[in-house]
Amino acid sequence: MALAAAQRYAASLVAPPVAVSACLLGIVCRYDGGSKPLAHLDRLLDGRVVLPLCPEVLAGLGVPRPPMAFEGGDGAAAMDGAARLVDEHGRDCTALLAAGVTLAVRLARAAGCESALLKARSPSCGVHQVHTQTGLIEGCGMFTAACRQASIRVRSDERP
Repeated sequence: MALAAAQRYAASLVAPPVAVSACLLGIVCRYDGGSKPLAHLDRLLDGRVVLPLCPEVLAGLGVPRPPMAFEGGDGAAAMDGAARLVDEHGRDCTALLAAGVTLAVRLARAAGCESALLKARSPSCGVHQVHTQTGLIEGCGMFTAACRQASIRVRSDERP
């Protein structure tokens, strides 16, 4: 049903929408129960229609939820089965987030998104860095990796 709605939405637009991390739009969906509204979002989007997405919410991880960090690599490695995403209680969340990421990419593609503006350092949306059990590393989140695989251009809210 959501895919059909996204396709109808895409058909009604003049220009392709931009997938945007929902938290950047002020939607309460972050792990800490908050959001991270981006003050200059309108300027970055240049009047484009947005498709708010939060793969972690689509995965059913809840709001708020325990913080998560990668073990053994970044989101691209996790999507390939070479790393894991573990929450602070030791629960492996890799498969859950992979399902949410898959749904988010399907919705973005159905809506006709060709680009995405994503939240820095997020386990799903990080573009340049992500958190691991030992600290920040260069790498990307799982949604970013999947967007790249689907030929959706990504950029970070911090380094657009």
